[in-house]
Amino acid sequence: MSKFASKSLVLIALLAIVLSACGPAATTQPPAAPATEAQAAPTEAQAAPTEAQAAPTEAQAAPTEAQGAPTATEGGAPAATTGWCSGTKIVFFPGGPSGGPFATVVYNGAVQAAKDTGANVQYVWSEWDPSKMITQFQQAMATNPDGIAVMGHPGDEAFDPLIDQAESQGIIVTSMNVQLPNMQAKYGSNGFGYAGAIQYSAGYALGEEAVKESGLGAGDTAFLWGLLSQAGRGERTKGVKDALEKAGLTVVYQEIDDKTNADAAAGVPIFTGIMSAHPEIKMVITDHGALTGTMETYLTAAGKQPGDVFAAGFDVSGNAITAIQDGYLQLVSDQQQWLQGYFGVLQLCLTNEYHFSGLQIDTGAGFVTKSNLDTVAPLIEQQIR
Repeated sequence: MSKFASKSLVLIALLAIVLSACGPAATTQPPAAPATEAQAAPTEAQAAPTEAQAAPTEAQAAPTEAQGAPTATEGGAPAATTGWCSGTKIVFFPGGPSGGPFATVVYNGAVQAAKDTGANVQYVWSEWDPSKMITQFQQAMATNPDGIAVMGHPGDEAFDPLIDQAESQGIIVTSMNVQLPNMQAKYGSNGFGYAGAIQYSAGYALGEEAVKESGLGAGDTAFLWGLLSQAGRGERTKGVKDALEKAGLTVVYQEIDDKTNADAAAGVPIFTGIMSAHPEIKMVITDHGALTGTMETYLTAAGKQPGDVFAAGFDVSGNAITAIQDGYLQLVSDQQQWLQGYFGVLQLCLTNEYHFSGLQIDTGAGFVTKSNLDTVAPLIEQQIR
């Protein structure tokens, strides 16, 4: 072998040794034998890294813009910025008359949502009239909004063809206060949600609670003033009736007429007439927020004193607070209707801007009595609760 070839082989061998020493350990090596105590315990100098080793410099700790710091154009999520829904046009139904105790709180929730999101919202008042809601919905469709938030009082049978038409035009629809189960099932993936109490369950729960709180039972008589004739909405009245009858009470039922539905004070003659015809009545339940708020007026007009009958109803209001404080009203189911308004607007924004599907928000979860009134009274006065 030539002298040049011999030197080349030596250089190659040396290079292999150096590369082997510098490279990572092979994963196929068997585990090393346990280290002796002297080997296992590193010296203090070995174990503790120097300050220069442990603490990264400011330049090392803070990534450069190129390494990962968000650029100014990235920002936060769009929904965290002001006016993220400003491009969305909404028609919103608070349900009742302008200034009504329940509808005003729904409206206040919607107004807050519009403020938080920047949505462009038009409000339509319906006096709780299902036929008027249908006409107004048709008018709302003609303005070609991005979304419509409806009260479901007309029911599926009346609303379904119109909602089908709206959806075919690309208008998002969602419901509040009264469910439209057919439409919610059909268009849930398109953003059709629901914010409100589950009607039958809320009614049954109030009936049960009224029986428990009053101590009444088999052989006693209750007067129930409700809306059984309304599809969907009537489920709550039915729930109350079923709970009372299950407990053995006799139920005297009266349908709320259109005039009283729009103006609770118009029902005073009806109330006094029922109480006069049935002196055995020991419980009164009103399935209507405005009527519940008028309970003290009704009972005083009928010659009743605080505590003569056990009174209950739905929806807290300023007048309901007074009636509870004065002893004329003992139990109120709280629908938290401000949330219905807020989530009605928010649902349409979330769907129109981010294509979220419909959410179901059960807002009717609790009761207000004299024992917890002080907690919620300030919020009721502000028309938030």
